[in-house]
Amino acid sequence: MKARTLGRSGPQVSALGLGCMGMSELYGQADRRESIATVHAALDAGITLLDTGDFYGMGHNEMLLAEALAGRPRDSYLLSVKFGAQRGPDGAWLGYDARPQAVKSALAYSLRRLRTDYVDIYRPARLDPAVPIEDTAGAVAELVQAGYVRHLGLSEVGAETIRRAHAVVPVADLQIEYSLISRGIEGAILPACRELGIGITAYAVLSRGLISGHWSADRQPSARDFRQHSPRFQGANLEHNLALVDRLRTLAQTHGASVAQLAIAWVLARGEDIVPLIGARTRPRLEEALGALDVGLGEDDLAAIEQAVPPGAAAGERYAPAQMAMLDSEKR
Repeated sequence: MKARTLGRSGPQVSALGLGCMGMSELYGQADRRESIATVHAALDAGITLLDTGDFYGMGHNEMLLAEALAGRPRDSYLLSVKFGAQRGPDGAWLGYDARPQAVKSALAYSLRRLRTDYVDIYRPARLDPAVPIEDTAGAVAELVQAGYVRHLGLSEVGAETIRRAHAVVPVADLQIEYSLISRGIEGAILPACRELGIGITAYAVLSRGLISGHWSADRQPSARDFRQHSPRFQGANLEHNLALVDRLRTLAQTHGASVAQLAIAWVLARGEDIVPLIGARTRPRLEEALGALDVGLGEDDLAAIEQAVPPGAAAGERYAPAQMAMLDSEKR
């Protein structure tokens, strides 16, 4: 497994990370046994970065990871944990809480669920508009000083917020959506991170399966699948976006690769400071994703991909309007 370093102050991690949210919710039914087997396969393949959140299944994902990691040396993997999202007993989203006391309380519960003494990267899932980012970053800095956290991370915030947090304590990485059809970070956010020496952990590199090559126009998401309400998966938007996938499929075939492998390889090629998070829930999907590491893309290949799927080519926003409004990274 190739390795990359998360910014100037962050840890060395595998070139691909494993995003574990789908093993608990939001993408339809997941199989517990297969999820654990997939985590084991990822670790055995050399993946060291595991991403979760305390609100994924209201703690379910952290407990699932604890079960999967039982018996593994703690220094053989890194845990990236998001906090702050508030949910009701029915699973409803209630907002965000990133007050210093809430940060510390949330970590106490995460440590218990994960059965560990520390997490490697701790990050607010979204910017809490009621709390200055300096206060949230300062609370994480105190947890770093106490040994409960190794590094501060951020998620879905804009360049100004990144600078303000980084002035309090070095930020290891920014977790944010980045794919061939979600390139908004290239304007101001990615340059700011590179200026400050902050790494990028890119999630939704396959746009939640849309550009994986496995989605079809007649596929119906289940009632509990996030994609049922995602603008890019609706009606004419979906038809337009799947036409982009067909263009990628033609290019992928010239490399003897799948569409998913080409799309992941493109993100890998955007810079050594970017680590794609793979949301694989099964071993076959994980194995396919790992194959992206063997897809070499030269300048001509990248130019051909850009021509097939230029910036802004996708139809529809990446989230529904209510969720888009919560993204500091989307504010202009």
